[in-house]
Amino acid sequence: MEVADLRIAFPTQGGAADSAGSVRAVDGLSFTLGAGGALGLVGESGSGKSATAYALLGLHRGTGARVSGTLRVAGTDVLTASDAELRRLRGGVAAMVFQDPLSSLDPYFAVGDQIAEVYRVHHRASRRAARARAVEVLDRVGIPDAARRARSRPHEFSGGMRQRALIAMALACEPRLLIADEPTTALDVTVQAQILDLLHELRAETGMALLLVTHDLGVVAGSVDELLVLRGGSAVERGPVAEVLRQPAHAYTRALLSAVPRIDAQLPPGLSPQSPDGRFLSTPSSHRPALAGRSGFDRLRRTPSVGGPDGTRSADARPQSPDGLNKRDAGLPGAAGGRKEAPGAGAVAWGEKRAGVPDGSDETLLEVSGLRREFGRRGKVVAAVDGVSFGVRAGETLGVVGESGSGKTTLGRMLVRLLDPTAGEIRYGGRDIAALGEKALRPLRHELQMVFQDPVSSLNPRRSIGESIADPLRAAGELGDKAVVARVHELLERVGLDPAWYHRYPHEFSGGQRQRVGIARALAPAPKLIVCDEPVSALDVTTQAQIVALLGELQRDLGLSLVFIAHDLAVVRQVSDRVAVMRDGRIVELGTADEVYDAPQDPYTKGLLAAVPVLDPAESAARRAERRARRESAAAPDPGRVTVAAR
Repeated sequence: MEVADLRIAFPTQGGAADSAGSVRAVDGLSFTLGAGGALGLVGESGSGKSATAYALLGLHRGTGARVSGTLRVAGTDVLTASDAELRRLRGGVAAMVFQDPLSSLDPYFAVGDQIAEVYRVHHRASRRAARARAVEVLDRVGIPDAARRARSRPHEFSGGMRQRALIAMALACEPRLLIADEPTTALDVTVQAQILDLLHELRAETGMALLLVTHDLGVVAGSVDELLVLRGGSAVERGPVAEVLRQPAHAYTRALLSAVPRIDAQLPPGLSPQSPDGRFLSTPSSHRPALAGRSGFDRLRRTPSVGGPDGTRSADARPQSPDGLNKRDAGLPGAAGGRKEAPGAGAVAWGEKRAGVPDGSDETLLEVSGLRREFGRRGKVVAAVDGVSFGVRAGETLGVVGESGSGKTTLGRMLVRLLDPTAGEIRYGGRDIAALGEKALRPLRHELQMVFQDPVSSLNPRRSIGESIADPLRAAGELGDKAVVARVHELLERVGLDPAWYHRYPHEFSGGQRQRVGIARALAPAPKLIVCDEPVSALDVTTQAQIVALLGELQRDLGLSLVFIAHDLAVVRQVSDRVAVMRDGRIVELGTADEVYDAPQDPYTKGLLAAVPVLDPAESAARRAERRARRESAAAPDPGRVTVAAR
């Protein structure tokens, strides 16, 4: 693959534009990728990563985008190739894993049939052979019971499972080049490790080249040979991945690394998160009122500030070792014992009064008891959530982690009554809302909001993002049109978007920018409880820091309660007072963030923590070797063992 002086510009109706009325997404980018090589493209949302990936397969053709320069993939000149030549190139020679799985899969057809179609087109295989190949690749990317799930439609898969299905589709024809645009964004850490190991094995077995587009520096650390850092559509640094991560030469790269959330490292307190161009991501901590022990956000490992407009990092903004945070009670009502933390450490046990918090803040805002949700399909009943119980206090953040399909999203949707529970109670403000009808629920809707995992499906493509954010404000009927627009401008600015983009449409934004729009919309009606379903999964590390800091400020200012669902265990530790670990619809471990992360009790929790990606390529390779050894050991027959058929 050869890219030389690539320039991509998109027409737009608003925002920063050039003299031709276009926004330049990529500006003079050049790089090469040899057979069997692996190159990582990293940078903030809107830096041109996805635009570059799309251009390599000619996917901007017919969109109005202006693309110039040189693009050669496997000997094909992408810019001058005919449509027939591009069809032969896509899927067969070069394949792509797209960032958004829901919009990439056809909702009307079974997942297995869609994968089989790709295989038949490029290999002229029979229907039976194509179906068998579809099941094979689904099984290889970790879809349980692949033969049965191949008959399922996309809406019957969790977000992570849909992403795995897309990866299976791309791998079906064993392409020479795989372009992966955020391939592990929606995956939990164990499946993420599984997919990255698979990509590594495929490269070794087939000589496949890999272009990995991601905002997760932990992912590229163990997956690519070289790293290319993009900013504003241009390359600012390129080199061997170990060298760039260990000794970054550019201030922008250093700032990206400083913003990476870490489970086992803490940055100096009092530093205000900033993006690499020096913009403040939140109010400086010195300007905030003292709110000791307010929530898990008070223990946020802050991104180091970037001094000066040139992005030069301050000399003292270096990671430091953990300081042995004390423990506190697991937080279950009526729980006995439990470890307490020392006064002033910032977090307290369930039921204890927090210093500096107004009276009444210790009340249980939401209490769930025996919650269950069943789904029926073809005569079989499956419990997606099975007997879950917990409580959430006013101003508290409860983190929920677990693998894809563990029931996290189903639980979140039930909490805000977007799904009806099969059994159990949801007591909000002391009132059971589990069985309330829509008319009785309507007055409570503005108090219970949700940030959805997939921003594309939750935004109307035919309406501007400003109008989508304004919907709950107009529905409340308390503000006039001018006040509504002003409020939307304020919300856009608070989540890091230009208020001038009010009239832009969802397709004009990057994945991370669309997620910020979804967060702004959830904040619009000033809710008391927000269920955040993977709110930062599609965001680059600096934007993650911005959103996390923003949610923390809003929680402190408004007394918000948050249920924070995520597969990024480092982010969950940063923001949570307590953490619930879910597996197969049940909570297997619940405790303070420090207890769960520092001294996990359940083997499943220990496995999740062991799969978290690291920034050291050598350590990442060692962990991959360990995982492979465990798999081979588990697969090896034991001559002394008698196998008993499952009943």
